[in-house]
Amino acid sequence: MKSKIWVALITLYIVWGSTYLGIKVAIETIPPFLHGALRFFISGLIILAWQKAAGQAMPTRSQWKSTFIVGTLLLVGGNGLVAWAEQVIPSGIAALVIATTPLWLVILEALRPGGIKPGWRAITGLSIGFLGIFILIGPAEFSGGASALPPLGTTALLCATVLWASGSIYSKSADLPKSSFVTTGAEMLMGSLGMFVVSLLTGELNGWSFVDISDRSLAGLIYLITIGSIVGFGSYIWLLANAPISLVATYAYVNPIVAVILGYFFGNETLGPRIYLATAIIISAVIIINSRGKPQVQKEAEEVG
Repeated sequence: MKSKIWVALITLYIVWGSTYLGIKVAIETIPPFLHGALRFFISGLIILAWQKAAGQAMPTRSQWKSTFIVGTLLLVGGNGLVAWAEQVIPSGIAALVIATTPLWLVILEALRPGGIKPGWRAITGLSIGFLGIFILIGPAEFSGGASALPPLGTTALLCATVLWASGSIYSKSADLPKSSFVTTGAEMLMGSLGMFVVSLLTGELNGWSFVDISDRSLAGLIYLITIGSIVGFGSYIWLLANAPISLVATYAYVNPIVAVILGYFFGNETLGPRIYLATAIIISAVIIINSRGKPQVQKEAEEVG
């Protein structure tokens, strides 16, 4: 069993860490929100069809409403903004910023009526984490220096972390299906509808045609559907049932490392001392927060990346 756990864990590290580069490749010729709509619509249908065939109950009307809200926050707001930002932001940097989601989870949980207030360990993690963010995307980055990150892309990533955290917090009290697989499939399906609407409203499809999709982008999309969504999520669910949550939680700070490495070797993304320093600080903050005993970030992380 121990060897199976480590195989599943390493699979989760590589798969979810690689989705950031997969998104970067897919959106080369597929509009960002449209790519997400296609990815999650197909993934959601596959998961729900599988669960229905296995005899699982499908969501009720109330549960469809809840999955729409959660799917919109997690996928349209979270994943969609990540894809949009990766048009101008390196995939490794995007993964690093998204790794700060546990910071926002702690803050929003504390603000929620009846929520858990952060202790000294969480406050320490928050302080260290925001120091890392400041180093990565501080005021100097908005001054237009040679290494500056695009302000709009950076803002989109920060908004994505807040929206992802908001969806996670909302899901704690929402009326959702008992089956985690059914919940995720429904959230993917509902989120894909929202992403398609955003794609239409933002004019992504103006002058664009499916014939514009390159073989490389198509391969990236297929990878995200099959490996990123289905294999990655399957590994995650299996680990939740068979491994200590503290071990499963390590994906939150291993994934950005994998993303940075893959972006460097396969995406021609440059690294520098500032990025190395910010990476170490942010990941340290996530480790501190995830070691509080009741990790907040794992519960609704199924569709991350």
